[in-house]
Amino acid sequence: MSKLIDNFGRQIAYVRLAVTDRCNLRCQYCMPAHGIDIVPKQELLTFKEMYRLIRVLTELGVTKVRLTGGEPFVRKDFVGFLEMLSYNDLLDAINITTNGALISKYIADIEKLEKVKNINLSIDSLKAVKFNEITRRNAFDAVFKTMELLEKSTLKLKLNVVVQSGINTDEIKDFVRLTKDRNLAVRFIEEMPFNGNGQREMNENWTFNKILNEIETEFKVTEVQSEKSSTSRNYTIENHRGTFGIIPAFTRSICNDCNRIRITSTGTFKNCLFDDGVFNLREFIRNGASNDDLKKLFLSLVKEKPANGFIAEANRTKGGVSESMSTIGG
Repeated sequence: MSKLIDNFGRQIAYVRLAVTDRCNLRCQYCMPAHGIDIVPKQELLTFKEMYRLIRVLTELGVTKVRLTGGEPFVRKDFVGFLEMLSYNDLLDAINITTNGALISKYIADIEKLEKVKNINLSIDSLKAVKFNEITRRNAFDAVFKTMELLEKSTLKLKLNVVVQSGINTDEIKDFVRLTKDRNLAVRFIEEMPFNGNGQREMNENWTFNKILNEIETEFKVTEVQSEKSSTSRNYTIENHRGTFGIIPAFTRSICNDCNRIRITSTGTFKNCLFDDGVFNLREFIRNGASNDDLKKLFLSLVKEKPANGFIAEANRTKGGVSESMSTIGG
């Protein structure tokens, strides 16, 4: 069987699929206050089209899929799509990234799906007023309740915390303290410029090293061995049930081992978060492409995968990165 291997010898095994560009929150670092121009529904990939794309990719060696948005649970019958994907015998794991505002009533159903392994919950503050300011919505209570329900479930819970200069850096150690008695992983993410307006001005640059140094002012940490393709460097603290990690999303020191590709909700294929998007899969399949056509296409597209995110950004034809993360796919 042919495998998806790029020109740097990296085998692609993980796809991030955005199921919608819509979201019920308006996080400051993700989109403008007025939201984004959402695409007409007919321009979104259907669930059947998504299933087909993932099936073809798994026949080329992809074993994991992460479903993102926007907010996945905004899309009608998303849980039905999870069930559909679960029938793919070549998939080892289905992971979900969510803002937590809508998922709570579906947790029991999701726990029944053996392939759904991890839930990444986005939560950038443990203080209600600040959380609501960041998200521009009054959703803290619902999200915090979701965190507690997921932590007690059979699903593996990770908290995604975007470290925002001048906003929530004073809570970094509060989040680490959560790992003392809770079975969860906190993952601090360097802030990225994808809010639909371009990069905002920041007084301090909270990079990987600065975040780690802040944590080490209170805790003695030990780095743990992570998978080669892990997006985060991960750490334990003695007598803590949980763990924490840091994702150098913007400084991009993890690119060398990248084994990921992305598909947006409208079918744009992306080799890298920072590229323009290299192909419109939606039009390709709606114009009658066969599964063999798709396989040949994917095998050729991954050969265009850049060595790292800096090269991808430099090669952009549409100017600087200013899309919304809701459009790109989390």
